[in-house]
Amino acid sequence: MFTRKSFKYYFSFLLLSLLLVGCNSKEGMKESADAGEKTDETSKAEELNIGLPTDAGPLNIYTGNIDYLTELVYDKLFSPSPYVDEPQPWLAESAKQIDEVTWVVKIKSGIKWHDGVDFTAEDVKFTYEYFRDGPANRHTHHVSEVPHIKEIELDDKDTVRFTCAYACPSLETITFADLPILPKHIWENVKNPRKYTDLAIGTGPYKLVDYVADQSYTFEANEDYFMGSPLVEKLNMPIIKDSTAMFNALRSGEIDISARALPTELNDTFVKMDNMKVAETSPLSIVELKLNYDHAPFDKGEFRRAISLSVDRQNIVDTVLLGEGRAGTKGYPHPDSPWTNPSLNTPYDKKEAVKILDELKYVDTDGDGMRETPDGKKLELSLKVSSSEPIYIRTSEMLKAQLADVGINVKVEALEAGTISALFETRDFDMSVGNIGAHGVADPDQFIMSHRSNYLWSKDKEYPKMDALITDWMAERDLNKRKEISFDMQELFNSQPTSVALYYPEENFAFNATAYDQWVESPGYGIINKFSFLSQEVREAVSATDAKIIK
Repeated sequence: MFTRKSFKYYFSFLLLSLLLVGCNSKEGMKESADAGEKTDETSKAEELNIGLPTDAGPLNIYTGNIDYLTELVYDKLFSPSPYVDEPQPWLAESAKQIDEVTWVVKIKSGIKWHDGVDFTAEDVKFTYEYFRDGPANRHTHHVSEVPHIKEIELDDKDTVRFTCAYACPSLETITFADLPILPKHIWENVKNPRKYTDLAIGTGPYKLVDYVADQSYTFEANEDYFMGSPLVEKLNMPIIKDSTAMFNALRSGEIDISARALPTELNDTFVKMDNMKVAETSPLSIVELKLNYDHAPFDKGEFRRAISLSVDRQNIVDTVLLGEGRAGTKGYPHPDSPWTNPSLNTPYDKKEAVKILDELKYVDTDGDGMRETPDGKKLELSLKVSSSEPIYIRTSEMLKAQLADVGINVKVEALEAGTISALFETRDFDMSVGNIGAHGVADPDQFIMSHRSNYLWSKDKEYPKMDALITDWMAERDLNKRKEISFDMQELFNSQPTSVALYYPEENFAFNATAYDQWVESPGYGIINKFSFLSQEVREAVSATDAKIIK
């Protein structure tokens, strides 16, 4: 793997090569600095058709955000993400920590926005201030609270100085690797970003040239991309929300790859097709049992612990997923994140769960096999799940049976997907089954933020042990020591969780290998990511690995 120093040398060499051999043309692409690039007929493509299962709006960050789409258009200071050990400089030439609260970032020159305007340090300063001071989006907590960047200044035209309100040793590896940079000349005039509907303009490898709501996206290669022209000239992305329709389109050749993972029952079908290959990925996501800590009895840590001990995660994986996944026995957050405590353990222990419930005075007083509350009322809990997710419904039914096995009566309610999404605002639920992605379960700063934003906890509710650890975390100047404090927080969380990790999904993606076969996996992004369309050296620099083919 490249180091930051060698990456800078490589970047300079690549840029020089682009100038010398004219890599912006098709011929130049073949003569680029990418000495290791494959040259067969499927190493490049004029266009690809990629089926999308959902609509994310015109990709302007505020009206919709699917990371792998956003990444096609926008770039960050470091890449690929906070989900790797050592993100590499991208829009940044370098980043240097001056003291416990101060970082200085040098910006690369010669980069242009898709509309031809020069990218400058002013854009970086503007973006970070806009995210910090404006309406919240999925990225903003990395500036406004965890961490809190108090001052953002220009030392000169190419250098930005960041001063934090408290120690911020992870600014380079987390914040700089997460926040997409916006063009100041466009966004300084946007007063209400949630109503802004113009097509996104970035510095990334692809230009978003057309978007039709609920129908399609069209991207064209940015031939002047500072990391080399993309290998595919045009990306057509029809939005196909129905799963059956999606895989019928893939089978018939209407699309070349689906951004929706293959259902387990279709794996063999696509493996046996001559033109298809199937890639196996391990996404940084968790299928979780969410517990509403605002509702009794889940306001008691020991009751939540009893629920966790009652769940036979391996049985769920074996039965519902037919073994295609990993049981969530390592708890929360995701065990593949470099920021997760490797010693985490969330066992299945029915006997201990029964003991805890008995001690809490939740006992079966009427002999019907189900427990009553300490004041003698029936203990009846609801478990809400999306009606459009059959695997989650089957998982919920298994949870109902497993909890009944320790005397807890659960009613499963399958609701429309929009209603499920609104639950975390209304707080009108006891338990819910759903999925949380890489930003939630592989980013250490987000783990803190989730305890302050009503997801895993609320900063307005008492939690003395966790609050003390967060205070220590914010004061710690050393990155490795801060990681150790994070490990302690994770241990505490899993001892009385508000999110019970059920399993870590494994996902398979089928693609037409005769159309294009250069897919790579980037942690947290699957195989449909910007690096699948960039040169081999660039992929290696950001730890993207060849897709694992199971065919």
